[in-house]
Amino acid sequence: MSLTTSPQLSRWLPFEWIVALRFLREGRMQTAFIIGGVAIGVGVIVFMSALLSGLQGNFVKRVLSGQSHIQLLPPKEVVRPLRQKGTAVEGAIVQAPLQRVKSIDQWQSIAAQIRSMPDIKVVSPAVSGSALVLRGDASRSISLNGIEPDLYYRIVPMDEKMVRGSARLASTDMLIGTELASDLGVGVGDKLRITAANGTDNTLTIRGVFDLGNKGANTRTTYVTLRTAQSMLGLAGGVSVLDVTVKDVYAAERIAQRITLQTGVKADSWIKTNEQFFTAVSAQTTVNTAIRFFVALSVAFGIASVLVVSVVQKSREIGILRAMGISRGQILRVFLLQGGLLGLGGAVAGSMLGGIALILWQTLATNADGTPMFPLTFDPWLFVLALVLASVTGLVAAFAPALRAARLDPVVAIRG
Repeated sequence: MSLTTSPQLSRWLPFEWIVALRFLREGRMQTAFIIGGVAIGVGVIVFMSALLSGLQGNFVKRVLSGQSHIQLLPPKEVVRPLRQKGTAVEGAIVQAPLQRVKSIDQWQSIAAQIRSMPDIKVVSPAVSGSALVLRGDASRSISLNGIEPDLYYRIVPMDEKMVRGSARLASTDMLIGTELASDLGVGVGDKLRITAANGTDNTLTIRGVFDLGNKGANTRTTYVTLRTAQSMLGLAGGVSVLDVTVKDVYAAERIAQRITLQTGVKADSWIKTNEQFFTAVSAQTTVNTAIRFFVALSVAFGIASVLVVSVVQKSREIGILRAMGISRGQILRVFLLQGGLLGLGGAVAGSMLGGIALILWQTLATNADGTPMFPLTFDPWLFVLALVLASVTGLVAAFAPALRAARLDPVVAIRG
């Protein structure tokens, strides 16, 4: 085997790099096939990771576009048997009490305390209760939600959900869903009479009609200003809900538990209230991880098999190099470099392949109106991670063949 190289190459590259590149060039067919295999594997990892990440993000966005990440609610009313005679408590039938609308105790200080937490984005007070809407002879039961628009619209972007009218609210305005508007035969500018459970009534003007993407929500949900709802539901100065959004939606349950410990108020996260959905999202993440693992495993075995064959084919050359005084450490580094270069070369080609596949997916997989089925994010860190993962996999896969090559006896290798 000749190790003659150009003077420029010998000047700039260490000896191990020169030998590793020479071995890869002499087995160019094997090199091309293994780089192609690594490229396909890395392309699959990049494409599937971006696809599943976009799919999960789209699902979570749809679920959370109409609700907060965490809700703080006042404690429910309970009853206990109070009849007691001496040390014995008489038997009594205890019935669950009717839950009435009540305020969260000292909600202003609790809201300020939550806002001071580093993981919190928005805290919006609200009042929610049942009411009856009347329009001529027609009546419907509704959920009356009093909100502060400037805060609540940062949680639920109502401007994006309006189909008619405006999301701006004054004290005499209300927003209703599309199904309720259809059932009552009303539109923007019409007036509705609202009667609360305590007998308080008010006449409000429809400022806008929204679509929350859920028929049930569009039938029952209505929005008014916070003070209007407080007045109608008999909760002057109080709020029955604190809506909270966090920076990391997947950490909502952990943050909700911390809020409960610090404030003593019950906090329910979207993860808890949408448990089945979150389980499905977690299952998708597990599947994605399994796909990456098995693809990386197949890439590692492919690189290892090629290098094992290379050790057998190059045993005479390795023996000559050892006889010339090359150390075992240098031989080890030669084959480790081959594994790393094969992984890196395949990763670069695979990242390009995965990027092209993602562009084609966004172009071809569209909705009926021509918009993308769901947005895909080209995260640079995903490509960096693929490069690092493939290179490390190549090094790990090359370790066993490299160790075998380094242990070859020079005399036996030359004779063989």
